[in-house]
Amino acid sequence: MEILEVEQKIDWNNLTFSITPTRSMYFATCDLGGEWEPGDLIPYGDFKISPAAGVLNYGQGVFEGTKAFKTLKGRDILFRPDRNAKRFIKSAERLCIPPVPEEMFLKAVEITVRDNADYIPPVGKGSLYVRPIIWGTGPVLGVKPAPSYTFVVYVSPVGPYFKGGMRALHLKVTRYFHRAAPKGTGNAKAIGNYAASLYPLKLAKEREFDEVIYLNAANENLVEEVGSANIFILKDNVLKTPKLGGSILPGVTRDSVIQLAREILGLEVLETDVTVNDVLFADEVFCTGTAAVITPIGKITTDDDFQVIGNGEIGSLTRKLYDTLTGIQRERIEDTFGWVHPVPMYK
Repeated sequence: MEILEVEQKIDWNNLTFSITPTRSMYFATCDLGGEWEPGDLIPYGDFKISPAAGVLNYGQGVFEGTKAFKTLKGRDILFRPDRNAKRFIKSAERLCIPPVPEEMFLKAVEITVRDNADYIPPVGKGSLYVRPIIWGTGPVLGVKPAPSYTFVVYVSPVGPYFKGGMRALHLKVTRYFHRAAPKGTGNAKAIGNYAASLYPLKLAKEREFDEVIYLNAANENLVEEVGSANIFILKDNVLKTPKLGGSILPGVTRDSVIQLAREILGLEVLETDVTVNDVLFADEVFCTGTAAVITPIGKITTDDDFQVIGNGEIGSLTRKLYDTLTGIQRERIEDTFGWVHPVPMYK
């Protein structure tokens, strides 16, 4: 497949986490009860959708997020896209959407990244964010699965998720809103989960907080997630993160951090209940996600308390984990886990 030159000038030094139109996107369709036929690349842009589409009326849609990088070895790579493919299948099943087979998912991501490879930022300047998504696009009036679906993969070059890059965040613990409920869709990457977080985040930002810490809906003594990221705490050289359940998303970066901490840094890691007090009095706190990568948390405010974590800056473990993870992604550090996925050439 011939790669064209970038059609617009991109300021690689000042990328933000926002959409930049690229050359092409992958497009495929499937009827309910049928099987996905191989799709193809089409020009990036808008397409028509029924006003009665299941996704517009009932939120029937799921998505994923992964990244492509240019590395110090001169390669274009993806990071653990097989994990995203597996989670995409589980999310689709939870919302009665025909799952995209893992092989089709991976090929769709690969050919989209390959065709837009000149939009991947130079090493250290950012990444190419990859967004696979399925919408229930067929028209439906009653509350039921849509009759047909559209699978799209689009990409955009991005910089840091949080303004200012790698810095310690100030977060607000909320008891007024829940991100998800036990036995709900919190452990699926459903589009509606994120719509519910917009208003709490708006209120937090108006008070100059960076993000929101959500509590478990069944037990508000327990911490659940940070907005669109998982949370970790370090106390007395033990790393802890809330255990997975019906309302916590199994993050790919979360899993990567657990393995790095155990196998590279030799830390004890516990997936367990984490209380609000555990977080407030931790030695280090950070959040993880494909977009957030590994981001330190320096200050936390509750309704009746304010706590500086450590010295309020980036903790030494947080920095080590960040440097190790990004080192593997840039092929500066040897990948002993088999996480690096080179983007193949397609004709």
